[in-house]
Amino acid sequence: MLIASQMEPTYARRVYPCFDEPAMKATFNIRIIHDPNYVALSNMPAIDVSEVKDENGSLWRVTTFNTSLKMSTYLTAFVICDFDYVTRTERGNEIRIWARKEAVRNGYVDYALNITGPIFSFLEDILNISYPLPKTDLVALPDFGAGGMENWGLMIFQEASLMNLPSDEFTSRKAMIALIVSHELGHQACGKKFCTFWFGNLVTMNWWNDLWLNEGLASYFEYLGATFVEPKLSLDKIFYAHVVQPVLKEDSEIVRSLSESEDKIKGSFSLMSLFDNITYSKGASITWMLSGFLTEKLFIRALTSYLKEFSFSNTNQDDLWTHIQMVIDEQDEVQLPAPVKQIMDSWTCQNGFPVLTLNLTTGTIRQEQFFNKNNRKSTDLYNNTWIIPISWMRNGSSQPLTWLDKRSKMFPEMQVSESEYDWILLNVNLSGYYRVNYDQLNLERLARLLEKDPKAIPTVSRFQLIDDVFSLTDFGYVPIETALELTKYLGREDELFIWNVVLLNLIPENLKSTLKNHEVYPLLKKYLLKRMLPIYHYYAGFIRQNVHALEDDYFAQVYLEKLFATACWLGLQDCLDLSSELYAKWMDNPEYKIPLLIRRTVCCYGVAVGSDKEWNFAWDMYNHTDSAEEDEDLLLYAMSCAKESWLLYRYLQYGLSDTLFSSNCTSIIILHVMTKDLGHHIAWEFVKENWPLLSQGYGQELLHDVLKVMGRFVKTDVQIQELQVFYNATLEEDEREAITLLLESAKLENTERRKLLIKVASWLEKNVDD
Repeated sequence: MLIASQMEPTYARRVYPCFDEPAMKATFNIRIIHDPNYVALSNMPAIDVSEVKDENGSLWRVTTFNTSLKMSTYLTAFVICDFDYVTRTERGNEIRIWARKEAVRNGYVDYALNITGPIFSFLEDILNISYPLPKTDLVALPDFGAGGMENWGLMIFQEASLMNLPSDEFTSRKAMIALIVSHELGHQACGKKFCTFWFGNLVTMNWWNDLWLNEGLASYFEYLGATFVEPKLSLDKIFYAHVVQPVLKEDSEIVRSLSESEDKIKGSFSLMSLFDNITYSKGASITWMLSGFLTEKLFIRALTSYLKEFSFSNTNQDDLWTHIQMVIDEQDEVQLPAPVKQIMDSWTCQNGFPVLTLNLTTGTIRQEQFFNKNNRKSTDLYNNTWIIPISWMRNGSSQPLTWLDKRSKMFPEMQVSESEYDWILLNVNLSGYYRVNYDQLNLERLARLLEKDPKAIPTVSRFQLIDDVFSLTDFGYVPIETALELTKYLGREDELFIWNVVLLNLIPENLKSTLKNHEVYPLLKKYLLKRMLPIYHYYAGFIRQNVHALEDDYFAQVYLEKLFATACWLGLQDCLDLSSELYAKWMDNPEYKIPLLIRRTVCCYGVAVGSDKEWNFAWDMYNHTDSAEEDEDLLLYAMSCAKESWLLYRYLQYGLSDTLFSSNCTSIIILHVMTKDLGHHIAWEFVKENWPLLSQGYGQELLHDVLKVMGRFVKTDVQIQELQVFYNATLEEDEREAITLLLESAKLENTERRKLLIKVASWLEKNVDD
């Protein structure tokens, strides 16, 4: 049995009577009466433990806790459990990590314990802060709705966010734990004389509309903390790949602004919907930009003064802007083009973000809101302007920061000469939250430069250049050919995280089967393999000889799978041989561990290249009771890679059996088979034949998932009709309309995609031999 609380945003009122709003702070006296075999934890240390009998004579334990600091209701917390803990003291603060007894015994939480103290100390030092509580508990729960929760003095985590196997030497697992722990610690800290940290616990937003002040800042500092304890991680690369790039993709759908008006949140928003990537990742990206143009020194100085004033109380974002303005006014190194509030409101109070278009002949930069030109005909609705810091370089040397504070502006220093060696790069190392659209002249020069000397452009800027140009293509700003020109140099690209962004754009996971059946496939195969061979062979060497040498290579652990899966999918013989070889080793000795970094690909292609013998081995391994959950998922996937129709059909039949699978596996099996180029037709026929049986277990949910996958293959009206007939027979009337719309839009999307693929194929035909 286990009890744990999660009060954010408005659940404290379900536990005790209170004015449950962030601005109403109080001190709390907590006492818990519980079974004597369990331990009770709360925000503060226990000051008294006594026993009491109830009217039936049963014995109970009463744990009384010290009075808390002044805090918001959503931060009160308690856990009642029979866990064990490991402990260490860091600068007088007792840190305990609690988890299931066997997890503690096996050392699963040791890594988290080893980094928690150093991250605390790092945050204390960088902000000249001490932690105000005598103890900190971190609890790993087998089941928890969030990744982690920052209750003051009693932080709660999902087990996966706090545990790793002592034998797991790979940085990627540790990096995830370091990031989550660092994020939650970022909410905690506070100073001896005054408090200089503010994300939520000490200085709290007045109302939930400024939630980004809590979470955006904690997300920014989590990367500083994690790269401090894991110095092998590259801060700017990991921040861009994890934070900025994903949220730019999401924010281009223009969901909402970072800081909404209080009335709007009180009126129409569900508070839970604020706990999203806009709040966390856009908040962190804007903070990164702010710290960049202020300099970190002034940024920290402003935070310190702000927190000095608002300790144990509440603020809104204007209070922060005021303190930054005070720091700016006291010095003369950093000059801003407008008041801090005006600059920052343009980023936090408007939806979306800008794209800058640079014309090198005139040196003019124009800004507009980045939106989907394919869908929206008119741009009159959006006359938003941002006040934009532009870091830039010319011909490899950094230039002074400049600002774009109106719709369009001329920068004479950005006009270029006739020489092809004269080029310009904006938003260097992604210091600003926007995309850049270069004119044809500059893009040609950058493409030639990359072919000659890729390293002339900083790594993060190469990533960003490619990410920007593919997004501009998707959104109708530039033709696909422009983006493809920038891939010619890839034979000289040795950074996996750049390869990853290229492959995600050229071969998205959900389009593999479409591409495989299109005339673009042989061209793509020839063009890409030629460029992939150097980086593929470099990493294949490690996989064959010494995979442990990649222990510290974070990006190899995160992205190598995509590279290898693509090489095998493109039919690279060495990749297929390597998969067969490693899979055969495993069949000879089930104790052998296929390298984790490419295990999914090896199992898939081991089965694909093999016969029923290989498939049956995967089936036997799946049915081994002691296999770990992730191995089970991996094998469910691998068995759908078979290249024999009868094996796939048999697999689907097995999937129907209650005795062979737990019920939630059946739909996973169907979807795995359906996404394969050979399997989609087999799986569709199977669903139709067995629908009476399937509908009892899965009903609408499976239908929707199946439709999503089948939608990718819809090319003609006849195919739509076939799907429609089936769905009409199985769905209620009110759902049929929605399905008709979905099918129509799928067909439209596929028509657009075919036009695009024809363009890609004709570009590849001209360039495949370059």
